[in-house]
Amino acid sequence: MVDSRLLSIAQDQPYPLLFATLSGAHLYGFASEDSDYDLRGSHLLPVEDVIGLSTGPDSLQVSRQTAGLELDLVTHDILKFCRLLLENNGYVLEQLYSPLVVLGGPSHDELKAIARGCITRQHVHHYLGFFRNQWELVEKEEPPRLKPLLYCYRVLLTGIHLMRTGEVVADLGELAPESGLPYLDELILAKRGGSERGTIRSEDVDRYQGDLARLEQRLVEAGEESELPAEPQSRVQVDDYVKRIRLGTLDATAPRR
Repeated sequence: MVDSRLLSIAQDQPYPLLFATLSGAHLYGFASEDSDYDLRGSHLLPVEDVIGLSTGPDSLQVSRQTAGLELDLVTHDILKFCRLLLENNGYVLEQLYSPLVVLGGPSHDELKAIARGCITRQHVHHYLGFFRNQWELVEKEEPPRLKPLLYCYRVLLTGIHLMRTGEVVADLGELAPESGLPYLDELILAKRGGSERGTIRSEDVDRYQGDLARLEQRLVEAGEESELPAEPQSRVQVDDYVKRIRLGTLDATAPRR
C-alpha cells in the first residue's frame, strides 16, 4: 500500500506529472523504518516552455522532509525521460515499471506498453556498472554497510532476470530464489528491521564477494545469450508518443492510484 501523502505531494508539483512511482529501497523490498521515499516520474513542460530561447527545466529534484516524510523527488520532462529510455537506461526503466504507483493514468499505461520495445540486451551494461559502483562502497566503508551490499545482489539479479525474460523485476525478495543463496532472505530481514546505516561483519565480506563474483559472471553470460534485440525496436512509437502528449492529443490529465 502506497502512502496516501505521496499522492498529494505528486499532485502539488509545478508541472503536471504523467506518472509518479516509488523507487529505491521501497521498490527493492528492503526499506527500513528510517528509509526515505524515492519518488520518481516524468513531468510535462507546456509547449511554450520548449519552443523558445528560454526553456523549462528538463529535470526537477526536491529533497526535503514534507508531510512527515523524508522525500527525494526526481522527475524528468517527458522528452528527456524518453531519450533515456532509448539509451538503455535501467534507472528510468525500473521507475516506469515500478508496481508502486503513486500517480498514473492512460498516458503512463501507454508508455509502459511502448517501452517494451526499448528493452535490449545492451541494458546488461547498466547493471554491470551499477553493481561495480555499489561494490566499491562495500569495500571502502568500515564497517561495511548492509544497504550497498543488498544493492549489489539486487542489481545483478534484476539484470539477469531482465536478460533472460525481458521483464523488469526490482524486488530482491522476489528475485532471491533465483540466486541460490539462502542467506539473502536473512539479509533482507536484517535491513528491514534495522536502519539505513546498518552494517555487516567485515569478516563476512570475502564470502559475499565470492558469491557476487559468480552472479556477475552469470549476468555477463545472460547478456551474451539473451534473445533481446541489440537496439530499441520502438523508437518511432516513442517519438510519436512524445509529440502527441506535448501537443495535447494524448490525454495526460487522468491521474489514478
